[in-house]
Amino acid sequence: MHASPHIVSDVMTRTVAAVGREAAFKDIVRTMQDRKVSAVPVVDGGNQVVGVVSEADLLPKEEFRDSDPDRYTQLRRLSDLAKAGSVTAGELMTSPALTVRADATLAQAARAMARARVKRLPVVDETGRLEGIVSRADLLKVFLRDDEEIAEEVRREVVSYLFPTPSCAVRVEVRDGVVTLGGRVHDTSLVPVAARLVRAVEGVVDVDFALDGPDRTAG
Repeated sequence: MHASPHIVSDVMTRTVAAVGREAAFKDIVRTMQDRKVSAVPVVDGGNQVVGVVSEADLLPKEEFRDSDPDRYTQLRRLSDLAKAGSVTAGELMTSPALTVRADATLAQAARAMARARVKRLPVVDETGRLEGIVSRADLLKVFLRDDEEIAEEVRREVVSYLFPTPSCAVRVEVRDGVVTLGGRVHDTSLVPVAARLVRAVEGVVDVDFALDGPDRTAG
C-alpha cells in the first residue's frame, strides 16, 4: 500500500569535508570555517569513519586557555581538560562515530540524531567508508514537497485503501502541508487510522478532518 519512503541517499550531501587522524587543531578549525560546518568526520587511510570532531570538542581549548581549574572542576571536566590539551583530530574526536547508512529512512536518521543530540551524521557504506553526510536541514527537505504531490499520495495510498468508492466520497485538500479530509465515510471508526496513515506521508505537517458518518435517512 505505502509508497516507498525517502531515504538518506535522497537528501544527503555527497561532497564531504573530512580530516585524517593527524590533522592539526588549526587545520580542523579552518576546514570547519571554510565549509561552514559545525563538525567533520575523521577518516583513516581507507576512508573509513573512525570518529567525529565537533565544535564542542574544540571549545575546551579556548575555555581553559588561561585558567587554572580547581580540583573539583578537574574531576568533573576530565574529558574536556584532556581535549583542551589535544592537538590532533585523533586526540580530539568523539569515537566511535555515530553513523547512518545511505539506505536508512529519513525517520531512522532523525531518531538517531535526536537520541544522540547531534546536528549531522556521516553516511557510510556497509564497510564503514564515508559516502556523504546528512544534516537536520537535509531531513527537513521533505516538507518542501508540493501540496498537490502530497494530496495525490494521500488519495492513492490512504483514501482509496480505507474509503473506497462508491460507499464513501472523501475529498483531499492540502495547503502548506496541512491535509484536510472532507466528505462522508461509511465507517467513522477508520478516521483515527486515516489520521495515522496520513501523518506518515512525507511532507505532511498536520491533518484536519471534516468527515461525516453515513446518511441514515437515505433510502
